[in-house]
Amino acid sequence: MPVFWFSLSFVENIHLMNAVISFIILHVFVYPSSNGYNSFMDQDTSSIGGIKNPPKAEKELFIITIILDIISLLLSLIISLSFAGMLVIYIVCSRLYSYRGVRLKKYPVLGYLTVILNQGGIVFLMIYNGVTNNIHLDFPFIGCITACLLIGGFYPITQIYQHDSDENDHVTTISMLLGKRGTFIFCSLLYLLAFGLLFLFFNQQQQLHLFAVVQIFFLPVAVYFLIWASKVWRNPQKADYEHTMKMNWIASTCTSLAFITILLIKYFD
Repeated sequence: MPVFWFSLSFVENIHLMNAVISFIILHVFVYPSSNGYNSFMDQDTSSIGGIKNPPKAEKELFIITIILDIISLLLSLIISLSFAGMLVIYIVCSRLYSYRGVRLKKYPVLGYLTVILNQGGIVFLMIYNGVTNNIHLDFPFIGCITACLLIGGFYPITQIYQHDSDENDHVTTISMLLGKRGTFIFCSLLYLLAFGLLFLFFNQQQQLHLFAVVQIFFLPVAVYFLIWASKVWRNPQKADYEHTMKMNWIASTCTSLAFITILLIKYFD
């Protein structure tokens, strides 16, 4: 959801109906389908996502993911063929990431790049294209790159408590490659780079007040991140499910609120 609002904040004249439809497509159909398919392939028995004790993923779940994908693709045609085409790419990449026959997620770098380019770059491009119905020559590439960096700086943190379960599943994630301390350092560097690009963009647009808005909303994220990192430094066992989910909720909520606020400021300006 944060990438959705982030992409929307770069659009000057928003096609409201397309924005609503694209929001529904992604958050009601595509993301649940992707998560459901991943759960079906993983057959998780330990904590995953927002579920501490996941139930067994039955065949019915797989069927539901297919139905959700079909609905999302049909709805995407209302927006544009290019939107539908990018959605197909997103769904295919998501399936290749999880599918046992390919299993991109077991390769730390390739799996990581698949996630950040898909959930960051393609989603940004899809939303920007969908709500303007055209990609202009002045397409904000800096926004697309920043979206990738924001996802790239957050995703490894979501893997930090799953090292043992991923190892048992013969999966090597980017977080496992970096180690628990290395994951925090790596994510910090990517976030700094993302904020650096945002500063350059807003400074170029003479809108540094909007950059200040982002910083204000990210303050709780930074505080919790640093407190949690200090705990993990002293005790690696603190890289657990509870702390990860709290980090997830704080980051997602504050990031979404930041870019929703920017949208409102632009609207009433």
